[in-house]
Amino acid sequence: MAVSLHGHLDVMFNNAGVVGSLSRPPLGALDLADFDRVVAVNTRGVVAGVKHAARVMAPRRAGSIVCTASIAGVMGGLTPHPYSVSKAAVLGLVRSAAGELARAGVRVNAISPNYIPTPLVMRILRQWYPEMGEEEHRRIVEEDVNEMEGMVLEPADIARAALYLASDESKFVNGHNLVVDGGYTVGKVPNMPTLA
Repeated sequence: MAVSLHGHLDVMFNNAGVVGSLSRPPLGALDLADFDRVVAVNTRGVVAGVKHAARVMAPRRAGSIVCTASIAGVMGGLTPHPYSVSKAAVLGLVRSAAGELARAGVRVNAISPNYIPTPLVMRILRQWYPEMGEEEHRRIVEEDVNEMEGMVLEPADIARAALYLASDESKFVNGHNLVVDGGYTVGKVPNMPTLA
């Protein structure tokens, strides 16, 4: 659509993501059909986005592709296996594509956000911890998985990270995973309630 309207594509923000089943069975009981659905959206969908953006950006020798990964792709045990694996694969794709596309003047980077108190995250927490109230769910996101005391990660923080990676201000940033987590993945031991 951008190419037909404007004749070119400067930025592609690959923001695909579904969680799939919210149950967290051990790996031996993993539902492979659910795994395939999550990977189809979170990984294959991102691969398709990179592929099609590269096709129109590379001939112009310019462009920025930004992919949403997750701290779940950096640290294990935070989310159901299909989601963690699919987001780790996005990071692999970014590294794989960045080198090739750099020679064509196209940059490929990722953003890995921490938990954000969005309606989706709050719904997931209600299902995982039905015995807790909304206030306790919000506390999990704002305090238990947050290293930045007195601050809360918001969608606008991720938008600003995407804007930076899309802009000329990051013209020499390529193959990078910009982790927007307030330092959570560099040393925090998950302090989330134990699932039954």
